[in-house]
Amino acid sequence: MSSKNQEKKALRVVIVDDEKLARQALLAELEDHPQVEVAACCANGFEAVKVIGETAPDLVFLDIQMPKLDGFEVLELLDDPPPVIFVTAYDEYALKAFEVHAVDYLLKPIDPDRLSQALKRVMERRAASQGGPGAAQEGQGAPGAADKSDAGAAGDSAAAGSAAGGGLGKGGSGQDSAGGGQAVDLEALAAAARPQPLERILVKDGGDISVIAVDSIDYIEAQDDYVNIVAEGRGHLKQQRMAHYEETLPSERFVRVHRSYILNLDRLSKLELYAKDSRIAILSDGSKVPVSRSGYSRLKEYLER
Repeated sequence: MSSKNQEKKALRVVIVDDEKLARQALLAELEDHPQVEVAACCANGFEAVKVIGETAPDLVFLDIQMPKLDGFEVLELLDDPPPVIFVTAYDEYALKAFEVHAVDYLLKPIDPDRLSQALKRVMERRAASQGGPGAAQEGQGAPGAADKSDAGAAGDSAAAGSAAGGGLGKGGSGQDSAGGGQAVDLEALAAAARPQPLERILVKDGGDISVIAVDSIDYIEAQDDYVNIVAEGRGHLKQQRMAHYEETLPSERFVRVHRSYILNLDRLSKLELYAKDSRIAILSDGSKVPVSRSGYSRLKEYLER
């Protein structure tokens, strides 16, 4: 296939938004872009995971705040996430969006110029990956939400600044409801970028998805490249780092009591001396979790609060 034909190939997209009017509005805007072919529209996150896996689109327009699964959780459950443009009514997720290498971040109601800019970015990245004309300039990453190259990160960081600041409003400038300029709250954006306490954890096992409420977790155990999340006596394996949960689980209830264990203090029944400088935590269901010397110091600090 020639480079010219590659460039003309339709951009297959999936729209994910729980609001019907929002889906219809985006569909109407995309009618002005003949290079775009809408493969499917999804009304919730679970449907999106299934449809994206089956259709393998070139791009996903993804809402963030949705019931059941939010936009970030949808990406987490995809084995090979496609390029993503987040479409949302809230600007506080902009930095987090670009941490997962989103192509762009559009605020509702969608400005046609910003939409055109976002689609141009996608087409340039696709051309770059195919070696065709319109290849991205230096500093732009290769296509795909999963691109983790230094160049891609640099390009996405620049785009994050555009989306969080100049890209929020009409014609690339922030605007309020009256159409005037709007200052960007950098402190709020920085706070949004910090890890937020988890409320639930998603675990994908084949075609099944388990949604584990943080309150139901007994403890988390490290197992090589995985963690075993034990909730209500049942284990769930997930490929993740212990440090992630140490940072994001509610710090007032979860303590890393051992290099390989994070304990929910609500499950702690008693502590027993196991050997010199070594203890065992006995949970309310009788389970036992080892406590290291440094872990005991941290645990003691929490218990004395």
